[in-house]
Amino acid sequence: QLQLVESGGGLVQPGGSLRLSCAASGFVCNYMIGWLRQAPGKEREGVSCMSRGGEYTNYEDSVQGRFTISRDCAMNTVYLHLDSLKPEDTAIYYCAATSRNLCTDPTDIASAPYTSWGQGTQVTVSS
Repeated sequence: QLQLVESGGGLVQPGGSLRLSCAASGFVCNYMIGWLRQAPGKEREGVSCMSRGGEYTNYEDSVQGRFTISRDCAMNTVYLHLDSLKPEDTAIYYCAATSRNLCTDPTDIASAPYTSWGQGTQVTVSS
């Protein structure tokens, strides 16, 4: 199973930015990658995904235009850049991977059959 480790979370003020990293134990560009989050007392929701070939990316409506997913194949790392952060972005953020070639539409973010999960990194947006 591919091992994933998230990092980069922390406390940031509203309007601030963070870059989350997801380091993989294998060649991450052989996988579809999803970013998901879970806020206190709420269900886990999909945030963003990138297809295996990188040709498709999708975002949940509330983060569209503010978050950007990217990857560095040589470093086996996927990133999620969070910009213009809002208090409602506060959550534990997880990266996940599947060998399925999905992410052709936003519904794939949460519904993809992920086989690997990271441990999560806490993002807190507060003044």
